[in-house]
Amino acid sequence: MSFFFNSYSTPLLFGFLQGWVYAILLWVRGRREERLSDILLGWVLVGMCFNIWEYMLGFGGLEFLWRELEFFPRTLGFLFPPLCYFYLKSQFNADFRFSRRDLWHAVPFLVESSYHIIVFLQGPAFVERWKETVHYPFHIEDITYVLSTIQDIVYLYLSLRLYREYRAWIKTQFSNTEAISFHWFRNFLLALTMSSVISFAVTLLDIWLDLTYWQDWWDELFGAVLIYYVSITGYSQPQPARRLVFSETPTSESDDTSDRVTVEKDSLPIPDNNAVAAVQNPDILEWKQKLLTLMANEKPYLEPELSLSDLARRMHTNSSVLSQVINVGTSRNFNDFVNEYRVEEFKQQVNNPDNAHLSLLGIALECGFNSKATFNRAFKKFTGVSPKEFSGHQKNQDSLVIITPQTPLNQ
Repeated sequence: MSFFFNSYSTPLLFGFLQGWVYAILLWVRGRREERLSDILLGWVLVGMCFNIWEYMLGFGGLEFLWRELEFFPRTLGFLFPPLCYFYLKSQFNADFRFSRRDLWHAVPFLVESSYHIIVFLQGPAFVERWKETVHYPFHIEDITYVLSTIQDIVYLYLSLRLYREYRAWIKTQFSNTEAISFHWFRNFLLALTMSSVISFAVTLLDIWLDLTYWQDWWDELFGAVLIYYVSITGYSQPQPARRLVFSETPTSESDDTSDRVTVEKDSLPIPDNNAVAAVQNPDILEWKQKLLTLMANEKPYLEPELSLSDLARRMHTNSSVLSQVINVGTSRNFNDFVNEYRVEEFKQQVNNPDNAHLSLLGIALECGFNSKATFNRAFKKFTGVSPKEFSGHQKNQDSLVIITPQTPLNQ
């Protein structure tokens, strides 16, 4: 039994081996660092490998799956979408562990696998008779495909919703969110969506044009390419320095900034959109004043990794109280609240002659920002212009010389 290397089988074989190598690396790292997300991503890669191995072996001339193992489960099937979902969940919440109520996610996989294993154990003759008299006539394979497609859509929706909620949550907890935004997750979900769309399109073409086994190869090739992307990008994904514990659905917050007020040079007035609510709750007004005093005197916003819990400890309160004070008392989420102070600090420091030797980014880093992208985005949000435009305008203002025309002595 030999494997034939050709233009069809070789790319799939390389993708298959790539997935397994990185799965093992992820399992080793996950066990060493006690990170469930790595272990689950390893299983996601295994699921992707099993999605292409039938065609890989077929193009390579190995047919034992259709002879000795006919009807035996060959993929993770219904278990693959839940694995992707729980991988995201475990990455956002380092404390996540499976519970009994999570077992229902595996029920479709267990039902399908049990059905195939029971029929397989009856022997090859029974398998062939079952396929001809039951499996195909009652369209069990077609029903399974439809249910699998529906499941893909459901878990894709759940994953996208989870990602959006997480992105909204970090704005209420951290002043710098770039390192923990996990932008690759969005690309990961888009890639999975594209994979499902391509697979569905190939299936429709197969029904319409009756494609041959060889013409179905393009769908499998995309799966191999996806393995390379997920394995390399997923393994190299930087892990957050802080232990993330996102487990609750955050309250959605408005990003509308049309009600901003003009910021004075020596202080940072805060827009009071919820003034009525704040007045009705004197505790919020009291805590708000303490917060503004702390921000003005101690300037904690200069700390790049400042979080809501850090600031709450400095104020000798808890994160829930401080979050309410910021949301209701200042009409900002935590991220915007802190970054607005940093922007104001930058506007003052950029005019300081002592900082003439620093670049704009250098000054921004001194003001608490930890990346160029975060700085540019925040500055544009709170000023309406880019840092470079603001700096150029300030230099033009400083270079203006007022000339008073002299009146002729003899007029």
